[in-house]
Amino acid sequence: MLISIIIPTYNEEKVIEECISSLQNQTERNYEIICVDDGSTDDTKNILKSLKVKFLEQTHQGPASARNRGARKAKGKILVFIDSDMTFDKNFIKNLTKPIVEGKAKGTFSKEEYVKNWDNIWARCWNINENLPAKTRLPKNHPDHQKVFRAILKSEFDRVHGFSKGGYTDDYTLSEKLGYEAINAPNAIFYHNNPSTLKEVYIQAKWAGKRKYKLGKLGIIIALARSSPPVSILIGVCKSIINKNFYFAIFKIVYDLGIFIGIAEMIFTGKLSK
Repeated sequence: MLISIIIPTYNEEKVIEECISSLQNQTERNYEIICVDDGSTDDTKNILKSLKVKFLEQTHQGPASARNRGARKAKGKILVFIDSDMTFDKNFIKNLTKPIVEGKAKGTFSKEEYVKNWDNIWARCWNINENLPAKTRLPKNHPDHQKVFRAILKSEFDRVHGFSKGGYTDDYTLSEKLGYEAINAPNAIFYHNNPSTLKEVYIQAKWAGKRKYKLGKLGIIIALARSSPPVSILIGVCKSIINKNFYFAIFKIVYDLGIFIGIAEMIFTGKLSK
């Protein structure tokens, strides 16, 4: 069964080659790689053109649009959605898609998602901010199902016309439209970078601020209050002391500034992409 691996890219010149190399070392060989560049302004496009992948490009519209475009060009019966700052155990694709191939699931994810750059101080601060255990990207007691799909039958994806634009949480929209969640695929091990510089922290946080809030306008007001300087400084200092990581106070101020600016940009310009 052919598998189509779809990767949206936006200014990923530092990580995309390692990601593709990791995929090319998979034990599963029946796959195609489709990279959809979402308007990069760095050297990402030139790097992709030199690699053995199917390359598409578009103006900057966000990952939901890029993933949908890749899916339209996919020939596989199973779609796999990954990010360009990931690397993979050699059995990742085989184990991720195994429940689908065996007819036990329509879509899957993996709980074995680890922080690749744990030696970086800002990457560790990211986990503190998200209240996550060391070295992992998911909570310790994460359930065996979640909204974010890593793999899904193309027929199911096409049935609901793919992702909708939803800002940072646009990858939740597929589950919401399908009416069910992805199930865990055992032993599908992969590694994901946390932001490793304060600039990356700010950019990622600004995008994280652009999302659908549960309480609507009230939720936005609460988020703005939580990311305001007085609250940010207080939480940053307290968590720095608790975790004995005094870089976290700086991290928290930068992160919350990103959240605040991201929300403001979403409100005043309607922009949901990075």
